[in-house]
Amino acid sequence: MPSAIPGISTTNADADADADSVAVNTSQIDAHVTNGIRKRLPGTATWPAEHHRTRSGASSSVSVDSWDQSGPSTNEIKGQNGNIWGQPHPQGLHSIDALGIHEDEANSPRTPTHERMRSWADNARTTAQCPRISKSAELMRNSYDCVVIGSGYGGGVAASRMARAGQSVCLLERGRERWPGEYPEETGDSLKQVHYSGQFAPSWLSRKLVKGGDPTGMFHLIFGNGQNAVVCNGLGGTSLMNANVFLEADKDTLQLEAWPEEIRKNPSSLDKYYKKAAEVLEPEPYPEDWPNLPKLDLLKKQANHLGMEEKFKRVRQTTRFHNGPNSCGVEMSPSSLTGQDLTGLNDGSKNTTLATYLADAWNWGADMFCECEVRYITEAPENEGYIVYFAWHGRNRGHFKANLHGDLMWVHARKAVFLGAGAIGTTEILLRSKEMGLHMSDKVGQNMSGNGDIWGFGYNTDHEVNAMGRSFPSPYNPVGPCITGIIDNREGHENPLDGYVIEEGTIPRALVPFMQAMLELLPGSIHPKGDSIVDKVKANFARIGSLFLGPYFRKGAIERTQVYLIMSHDSNQAYLTLKDDKPVLEFIGVGRSEHVKFLNGLLSKATRAVGGTFVQNPFYALMGQQQVTVHPIGGACMARDGTGKTGVTNHRGEVFTGPGAKVHSGLIVTDAAVIPTALGANPFATITALAERSVEHYCRESRLKIDTTSNGIIDLFGSPQRNVHHKIHAWTELEEQRETKSIDGAKNAMTAARRMNDGGFGFTEVMSGYIHPDLHNKRDSTDTYELAARTAESLCETARFFLSVQSFNTRSIVYDPDHKAMLTGTFICPSIEGSPFMVQRGNFNLFLLDHKAPGTRNLTYDFEMRGINKRKLHFHGYKVVDSSVALAPWQFWRSTSTLYVTITEYLPEEKRKCKDADEVGLLGRVIAKGIMRIKPKDLMSEILTVTPTGSSILKKALSAAKFMTFFSRKSLSLLLAPLTPLQYPSKIPAGFLNDKAPTKEYQIKASDGAVTRMYMWEPTNHAVPPKNLFMIPGASVDHQIFALPTIRYNAVDYFRRAGYRVFISVHRIGIMMVARDKWTTFDTRLDLKACLEIIRKEYPDYPSSDNESGCGHEPSPVYTIAHCMGSVALSTGLLDGTIPNKWVQGITCSQVFMNPIWNHMNMIKAQRLPYPGDKLYRLLAGPWFSCKTALNDSLFQRVLNELLRLLPSERKEMCNNASCHRCTLVFGRCWNHRNLNEATHRQIDRFFGGVNMTLLHLLMRQGCDGNVMSNAPLFERLDTPENIRTRLKDIPILLFVGQDNAVLSPESTQRTYEALTEAFGTRADDGMQYRRRVVPDYGHLDCWMGRNAWKDVYPFVREEVDRVVRGEEYAFEEPKDEFTKLVKTGMLLY
Repeated sequence: MPSAIPGISTTNADADADADSVAVNTSQIDAHVTNGIRKRLPGTATWPAEHHRTRSGASSSVSVDSWDQSGPSTNEIKGQNGNIWGQPHPQGLHSIDALGIHEDEANSPRTPTHERMRSWADNARTTAQCPRISKSAELMRNSYDCVVIGSGYGGGVAASRMARAGQSVCLLERGRERWPGEYPEETGDSLKQVHYSGQFAPSWLSRKLVKGGDPTGMFHLIFGNGQNAVVCNGLGGTSLMNANVFLEADKDTLQLEAWPEEIRKNPSSLDKYYKKAAEVLEPEPYPEDWPNLPKLDLLKKQANHLGMEEKFKRVRQTTRFHNGPNSCGVEMSPSSLTGQDLTGLNDGSKNTTLATYLADAWNWGADMFCECEVRYITEAPENEGYIVYFAWHGRNRGHFKANLHGDLMWVHARKAVFLGAGAIGTTEILLRSKEMGLHMSDKVGQNMSGNGDIWGFGYNTDHEVNAMGRSFPSPYNPVGPCITGIIDNREGHENPLDGYVIEEGTIPRALVPFMQAMLELLPGSIHPKGDSIVDKVKANFARIGSLFLGPYFRKGAIERTQVYLIMSHDSNQAYLTLKDDKPVLEFIGVGRSEHVKFLNGLLSKATRAVGGTFVQNPFYALMGQQQVTVHPIGGACMARDGTGKTGVTNHRGEVFTGPGAKVHSGLIVTDAAVIPTALGANPFATITALAERSVEHYCRESRLKIDTTSNGIIDLFGSPQRNVHHKIHAWTELEEQRETKSIDGAKNAMTAARRMNDGGFGFTEVMSGYIHPDLHNKRDSTDTYELAARTAESLCETARFFLSVQSFNTRSIVYDPDHKAMLTGTFICPSIEGSPFMVQRGNFNLFLLDHKAPGTRNLTYDFEMRGINKRKLHFHGYKVVDSSVALAPWQFWRSTSTLYVTITEYLPEEKRKCKDADEVGLLGRVIAKGIMRIKPKDLMSEILTVTPTGSSILKKALSAAKFMTFFSRKSLSLLLAPLTPLQYPSKIPAGFLNDKAPTKEYQIKASDGAVTRMYMWEPTNHAVPPKNLFMIPGASVDHQIFALPTIRYNAVDYFRRAGYRVFISVHRIGIMMVARDKWTTFDTRLDLKACLEIIRKEYPDYPSSDNESGCGHEPSPVYTIAHCMGSVALSTGLLDGTIPNKWVQGITCSQVFMNPIWNHMNMIKAQRLPYPGDKLYRLLAGPWFSCKTALNDSLFQRVLNELLRLLPSERKEMCNNASCHRCTLVFGRCWNHRNLNEATHRQIDRFFGGVNMTLLHLLMRQGCDGNVMSNAPLFERLDTPENIRTRLKDIPILLFVGQDNAVLSPESTQRTYEALTEAFGTRADDGMQYRRRVVPDYGHLDCWMGRNAWKDVYPFVREEVDRVVRGEEYAFEEPKDEFTKLVKTGMLLY
């Protein structure tokens, strides 16, 4: 539009005129102080009219587009026809008097009232602390005309102009919405807003990818090699934290060869776009009649010393120095001169894009959504625009780290996508889009620049500088805006690249406490020369003053420190790539160039001239001459020749489809990524001008007209004034009406809850499973779903949803018969055309009464979902909680984590009339059926996401208690085992299909003299180098659990074909005669050490780089797989130092490692019996319990066998095998019976020995305490943090547990995983060092002995072993052997 918003004038002349007409006698206003804000002004109000804030407002409607109960309420209750303070607008006047800048006379000091400006958050009359122009993601439409990515200058321009052009606009911003009053000021608050990522690459360390902090935090520090960058996340982008300097690029720079011909040959063509930007952002220099700023005066002196006095000037900036509405109609306040620009100005004086372009876009109907991190863009099917995929960080979804960036949400852009995510953000999106199949130039990610940014400090000068930011500076000694003056030395050079600007700056309050330590200790400081003794004494006293009296001591060294920022020209040779899907910056030749040394020398000279010490920026001093930039540019540069051979976009910002001149229609870059060279100046004016130019070109080509109608004064707490009806062109007008009705329904729910001041709660859930497309499968029965799920599993037809459940009214979901909440997220099922599907405003019903089955309640999921191909389907799923859960904790889990799913064709709501929720899914043509489940690891994440909104801690506790009460009901009925004769072991072995003898047998003698055995099998796959693999069975078993003869393919076979030489220990607590002695898991560590010694001696497997003999070299460490108490024994050996950690290359721990925790029934047996079970058995039958039995056993044992049939168990797990019962008594149920074949179960006694009571006592104690320990009498705990840190370091560990494990709790591995990750983190050398996995539908020993363990368990264990032993790049190739034949013929699938 020609002017920013015609009709809005904010000139000083108008302000003075208004002042004369609205002067108020403040003596009539009661004098009092509220929240430290003085509300009485002397005489006539000539400053931002504090009297407006004492007026009461009338009742009004409430805007709910951005309802959010997670913090302070987000909407203002405004006065009828009034401004944001509830005051009616006088005809022809601004709602806040735009008067002079001084209290009563020119040059008088500003009063504390003026200084302590009230922000949005200070309005005590309303519960809405700040405006909210963004919306909750629940209110997002499926499709828009235009999608804008990012909300900085480029994104803001695109959103505002396209909304004014009558287009429906969706803006996606990664950060949160914050207004003045919400920006952090103190150090602690600021640190919470820091997010860091990138490649940490100081010169003295190897490069390492790092990532941490809040990904939606305001401050994003991006590490790079050579230069680092700081950018801002938040609605408003980097404009929230920049220094406001509006500086046009010089003509010489715009004529450099890198620029496109359209600009290079006519640089003045940008002038009209600079003017457009200036009309909106209203830059102006620091007023001459405002208080003098010491830092500005000092820079002028330094310019004189450098012989550049004619190049010094006050720079234009977007800071406001008078109150009243800005160009877009948003009420603003004059600057409080706090110097807090870099962490966000809380005084409401900064014309950010939030207060200008974005507020204007909101006022014209644009939808804005925060916490939406765009990942990539693809072309929509049938060339109808683009699909923009994004990760939504709201509703605590970040706890599901694996799903956040995997199960992406998306929005359809029918006409155009404008990328304004910043140079690094936009380039990352384009790179990832290219990898996902979007064709573009190979130049993407190249020719990036840090804009020649150089930071420095003039420490402890001879002059007062006052450059340390304050929340409330003294009116007699204001800090000022961050940058007010500039030495502009860009013109007059033979080579334009020699140009630069020098600006003074401020340090925000959050960083001030660290300044003296940093400036004193950083290496490379340049001290003044020729100082007299008096000068040195003064300097030292200043340093001591700052040290003891604080950094704000006026005569101290910190308050005498000048802050410098230089913008110049660098090599423009930086590039950005994706490594492990993470952006990595490489800045070549930035921090070490001669030009940088010259500029640092210039700053040193300027500092010496005023008696200070020049200190380079911390990155330069500490990280090997690296720089830090706040102005990254390039990455999607405009091509100099109009083709993709030299750039990524054309001169209009349109993205090329390849090396030619063809572009993606409507895919436009509008931010700093298009700038092909360093500007040598603050870039946001040029970014804004180029964005205005690109949008104008797009509108001209699309025959769109940008409306230039004035906004008037915008009420940000109300509704948009120009919220024009954007036709959504969905498929039909009726479709649009249905979507609008759905959104209105969600708004009404939010409004009702807010008006009633109700609290709500929400959580996020991930479920995965198998769904099979079948048009004929219409039956609604468990068998039908299981059949569909099995079919889908065999066809790898996986499905997963990632849904956030939000209840806006806790009472409703608990007490209402429908128990309803709202669903938002994604559903992914590649076998259904249109996947991934977006889920918006779906219904979740908690424990809905099931009328078809007495005593049954269902958890139902009903939602419409839309695919990327516009296909719309209905999802109906329910979880059944019935009487089968009685006395069966795992069935509780299975019932509430198993979802029976039916997907049907979409039916309009009016046709889906069935009142019975269970029948809703059956209406319409069936598309697919299946089963989905929650994994235990996801349950832990889900629990972390449960969050109350808008309620007290007490309400949160009550909500959680009520929720858990629904899930924890138990049946009072007891199940009885069938009264059938017990099955005793057979005398003749049967079903031994796979009894392969070991290659070699070893007799192992431990250091204490105990003699055990070890077996070895040579590998059968000779296509890969053989590697050693050591396997350790648990207690009361031997090598047969891994070399099970009753299944066709056991673990030994599997790993032998993978190229491993398999060793299995038969230790002293296994099936051996010595097991009857009083040996324990702690003693067993000696056997394991002896086994490792033999393996290392006979098969040293020296690294390939070593000499042939291995002389002088350590043998390679051995990868170890340990099960159950064998794993516990291994952990004791490592933790007490018996087994050196350098002997172990990695560990796969089956079920447990160092934190054994008994499962429920075992814990009851260990803790709740009137008399300890081990002591009672010792008293009645002696110190040895055998898992074997027979018909001719002793009377006591036969009586015991009969009693064991009464052991409580699930119906499906009941059996009459006497040995199975005995195993269950001593260890707990060791398997899901459905996973064992008949031969294994019938002869289970052949694979179990027994347990001595000394061992059993230790096991009981360990399982109750949750720790490994030494023998009696000390029972010393071994898994101390110190032992973990010193003796488990650098050992990759995979922990896995059967989902249905009835022996040990899954918490055993969870606690170990948490301990390991707490001690060492999760990553080592860019790979996961610690992993935890839960195996669904498996118990304990069936993970190794199960008939289908070869396909359900062994592969992921082998993958981990391969990864650690053979390297990340190794890819296993299936050998053409008997196993492959068995798989292809289906013989193993039984």
